[in-house]
Amino acid sequence: MKDKYFDLAGMYIATLCLIHCLLAPLLFLIPLQVSHTPVVDLVFFGLGLYPVYKVLKSKASLYLKILLVSSLLLVGVSILLEYFEIHSFLIYIGATGLIAGHVINFKSHRY
Repeated sequence: MKDKYFDLAGMYIATLCLIHCLLAPLLFLIPLQVSHTPVVDLVFFGLGLYPVYKVLKSKASLYLKILLVSSLLLVGVSILLEYFEIHSFLIYIGATGLIAGHVINFKSHRY
């Protein structure tokens, strides 16, 4: 599998994560007896680790690697805070940074 496909996977995972983070609070307002669990966030985090790892092992620029790692750390810190019942906006910034980083890296591939 070419490296550009890992960027596509990273973009899709981060986009789904962002959509989940934006829509989940709205769904909890509807009385469906559904509660939030950080396990779903951990699944997105786990799925997002491998595309970021592949970019770190590639010849991508240093600023791009810093953007992806710092964005992943923001998502991780936000998930950790969820376990203490603290909702943080850091997950939105982190997911947006992951999307941007993978888009930049995808566009920089030579075909």
